[in-house]
Amino acid sequence: MKEVKLRMNEKEKYEVIKELVDHKGNKNRASKKLIISRRQVNRLIIKYKEKGKAGFVHGNRTKKPVNALNNSISKDIITLYKNKYYDFNFNHFKEFLESKENIKVSYKFIYKTLTNEGILSPKARKKTKREYAKRKLLEEKKINLNMKQEQIESIISHEISLEEAHPRLEKPKYFGEIIEQDGSIHKWFGEIKTCLHLAIDKATSTIVGAYFDKQETLNGYYHVFYQILTNYGIPYKFFTDNRTVFNYIKLNPDKRTSDKDVLTQYGYACKQLGVDLETSSVSQAKGLIERTNGTFQGRLIQELRLNGITTIKEANKYLIEVFVPNFNKRFALDYKKFESVFEKSPSKETINYTLAILTPRKIDNGNAIKYYGKYYHPYLNNSIKCFCPKTECLVIKSFNGDLLVTIDEQVLELKELVRNEKSSKNFDETIETKEKKKYLPPMSHPWKLASFKRQIQKAHTNHVYA
Repeated sequence: MKEVKLRMNEKEKYEVIKELVDHKGNKNRASKKLIISRRQVNRLIIKYKEKGKAGFVHGNRTKKPVNALNNSISKDIITLYKNKYYDFNFNHFKEFLESKENIKVSYKFIYKTLTNEGILSPKARKKTKREYAKRKLLEEKKINLNMKQEQIESIISHEISLEEAHPRLEKPKYFGEIIEQDGSIHKWFGEIKTCLHLAIDKATSTIVGAYFDKQETLNGYYHVFYQILTNYGIPYKFFTDNRTVFNYIKLNPDKRTSDKDVLTQYGYACKQLGVDLETSSVSQAKGLIERTNGTFQGRLIQELRLNGITTIKEANKYLIEVFVPNFNKRFALDYKKFESVFEKSPSKETINYTLAILTPRKIDNGNAIKYYGKYYHPYLNNSIKCFCPKTECLVIKSFNGDLLVTIDEQVLELKELVRNEKSSKNFDETIETKEKKKYLPPMSHPWKLASFKRQIQKAHTNHVYA
């Protein structure tokens, strides 16, 4: 006969009811002792008479819970993580299990399943890693609890140094009040490092601009600025870093090239739009964008790999159309619930000629301007304009790549002087085509050469960037 094993509360009920039936005891006393009603006492008496001791075993003891998961799900999760999602953090892995693999389980179940298998999250804290290493060494019998604590700590890891404390500050009140910017150079896709330029609103943690480029460049920041201007408007202030790659200053001022002077160019564009620009060399001062870079490195790399993205063009498309909207939906506050200090977006023409690269040049003896190894002639209404040699001018490369020049308080078009003509008037048949008149913006204060030179001087001597 199979032995019946009762748990503590079941055993207590059994002994009280057995005593009650065998010696014809008092039911009221039994109900008070078991803290149940007299009706329940009568039911237990019937169970005892029909089944004996076995009647007190809970009916669900051998049954599997309705919400219990199969062992095969645990194996599937382990296999998927090891082979496909091996570098995802556990929370990101949970999201992709639901959306891509149709596996809906709790974070606790994933954490327990993977840690029992000996898999730690890439975002595990140092304390967790140290405790895990200690448990592993105990299992391998490389350490034992009889050792001194100092000896155990030296075997597991060196003492974790305490980082300098940086108090958390309050966030701004308004949407668009402070936009933090930074560039993150990393192996985002493939084996070649690229730079992700990011801009995030400090009040709502909303990504307002993102762009990949080969390096941390003015082109990358201009594309981020373009997204902000077209999608939201003109912000109040930018807060960015002050690294050499961003603040281009040569030790010899005479050899400094203003077209590569990113901070001056970007600051000059901010000045035209009325945007304040502040820089800092302390990474903790802009902790939000730094943490966001870490989040992107923990999520975006894996998604780019899963989608087979290997080029900057594909990465920028996925970034803007898929990743950033999902990121804002997942992590950012609803900016529409905040009062905005963004000013109205400028026209496309204004944005195109504001996000420009300005470079001082001089007219040579051939009435040409040399720019990036090529020669250009100034034109007005499709007619060449001639100037005295060594006349100072300001070359303007607009956001869409058009080249203009300001000379003697007027804006002119630049046309490349090719080495050989495309067609011969004497030997080739020429088809007359009406050349489309190019839009020339009116001359304004920001495009005056003297104004740009003053801004360069302020940026490098007084550190006034905008």
